[in-house]
Amino acid sequence: MAQDSQKLHGLLAQFDTPADLMHAAEMIRDHGYSRWDVFSPFPIHGMDDAMGLKNSKVGWFTFIGGFTGFFSGMGMIWYMNEFNYPLIVGGKPFFSPIFSFPVAYELTILLGAFGTLLGMAFLNRLPRLHNPLLKHSSFKRATDDQFFLLIEASDAKFDSSVTRQLLESTHPVKIEEVQE
Repeated sequence: MAQDSQKLHGLLAQFDTPADLMHAAEMIRDHGYSRWDVFSPFPIHGMDDAMGLKNSKVGWFTFIGGFTGFFSGMGMIWYMNEFNYPLIVGGKPFFSPIFSFPVAYELTILLGAFGTLLGMAFLNRLPRLHNPLLKHSSFKRATDDQFFLLIEASDAKFDSSVTRQLLESTHPVKIEEVQE
């Protein structure tokens, strides 16, 4: 298939230093783009602020999973001891949170972990079996010594020429079009 007939995924800018990437990220954030990302061979301190990222929502998925696990464990033990199979042992009550705590604790951890994994996969739009960036030979350097910024064509503010001019004003090493 010819490259001209392929759908544009976005514009990829390559930078030599983390400082250049940080400056470019601040400019893109200030211009109001919402569908863009940076790629670096190592974490860059302050990049979250430069990109304007908020706290992750994964913690809410973890909380909901843990909450569900705790109360389902307590409810399960209560139902089994009170109605399903009541067993009087030494005059003790049919239900006590003390002896049902280990089950509730383990279900809290289990469902919290599942909530974390499923929430992370949902928020990251996984599984994505193909990423157009992997076709570019220069992008392989993102894990070695280069820094990249991608603005996706699906962004509401994306206009090929205007976005290219904005990226050029950040003084990248080069700018490439990424095709689907």
